[in-house]
Amino acid sequence: MKVKAVILAGGEGTRLGTLTAKRAKPAVPFAGKYRIIDFTLSNCVNSGIFDVLVLTQYRPHSLNDHIGKGRPWDLDRSFTGGVQILQPYKGRFDTDWYAGTADAVTQNLNFVRQGRPEYVLILSGDHIYQMDYSLLIDFHREKNADATICTIQVPLDEANRFGIVDIDNEYRIRDFVEKPANPPGNLASMGVYVFNYNVLEKMLREDDENPDSNNDFGKDIIPTMIRNQMRLFAYAYTGYWIDVGTVEAFWEAHMDLLASPPSLNLNDRTWVIHTLSEERPPVRINAGAIIKDSLITDGSTISEDALVERSVLSPGVFVGPGAVVRESIILNDAYIEAGAVVERCIIDKIAVIGKGARVGQISDMGDLGITSIGKNTYIPPGYTVGRNVVLGTDLGEVDFAQFDEKTIPQGTRLNRKKKTD
Repeated sequence: MKVKAVILAGGEGTRLGTLTAKRAKPAVPFAGKYRIIDFTLSNCVNSGIFDVLVLTQYRPHSLNDHIGKGRPWDLDRSFTGGVQILQPYKGRFDTDWYAGTADAVTQNLNFVRQGRPEYVLILSGDHIYQMDYSLLIDFHREKNADATICTIQVPLDEANRFGIVDIDNEYRIRDFVEKPANPPGNLASMGVYVFNYNVLEKMLREDDENPDSNNDFGKDIIPTMIRNQMRLFAYAYTGYWIDVGTVEAFWEAHMDLLASPPSLNLNDRTWVIHTLSEERPPVRINAGAIIKDSLITDGSTISEDALVERSVLSPGVFVGPGAVVRESIILNDAYIEAGAVVERCIIDKIAVIGKGARVGQISDMGDLGITSIGKNTYIPPGYTVGRNVVLGTDLGEVDFAQFDEKTIPQGTRLNRKKKTD
């Protein structure tokens, strides 16, 4: 049985704000030491699938650097299988980029066909979950299906974010509605599909010839298969799964890791999440520092009398003397200077929070009020940055001079002004 996995990893991820200003969504750091795409890649190899295509598009450089030849996932194979990273190649212009998820696979059918796979897994590179795809393949074969969609129950008030599936008693799909304004149910597609290869190629070629198509699996391929009464089934997944496509979901997924017990067990040695690890020294925790319910990654330093509570610190983070970090996600090499207070924030790489500054706030005002600080941004000493603020990349003292009394108000959105010709 030959199975090929195709990971769609070209997402721009605009709803993640500053986190995707300089990287694709699957390349966003997660849980201290990982990237989001590590979970899908690890699911593949842990399921015995070693033939993997990764389709990139938006700002692929950090993703390419991270995956490389695939050695951390045992995907550095020269002859059979391994990982290939593919970018759009149809033309020279942005208009030749992938029109939709189905078009991304259509443009790369020559690579999908290599090795003559019997089944093709279509996966998203921006979801957090642990799943044995071999069980999905077994279900697909038992049902003699043309295609199978992984599904999960979601809260009804969030169902309009997903494709909603209606099934019969045999799990055969009767109807599918993509992101309905008024969802008829809450059984949602996870964006994980398995196709018989011959069915996939037929559907993609017909879709490519349809000038009215969006060239998308959810909007076009799946509804067409239902109309044609093809054998389309739903596989019920009951584990932890989250689409970290928004700042709120990204933050909540990290808080889930800090729960007791965590919603996702990263310590499960039977299902290791592999990654490209950095060479960093051990964590240093100085006298008087207090750490509660947190994940601290190699190379971090927690100075004397600092407090880190319900937070995730990535490699190389520095927390200065007497500084406070609560309910926050701090990415690589960020620097929290002495006496600074960081609450309910996402701080991107090599950002600096100046001495005595206060950034974000935990409050019961009806929303999470997460404050995001972009990569390489410098918050000067003594500044106060309110709740629900988004500060872009590469900002510094000159960019904040417009704010009176060193206060950046709640809800502010600020990016560096682009130079004009």
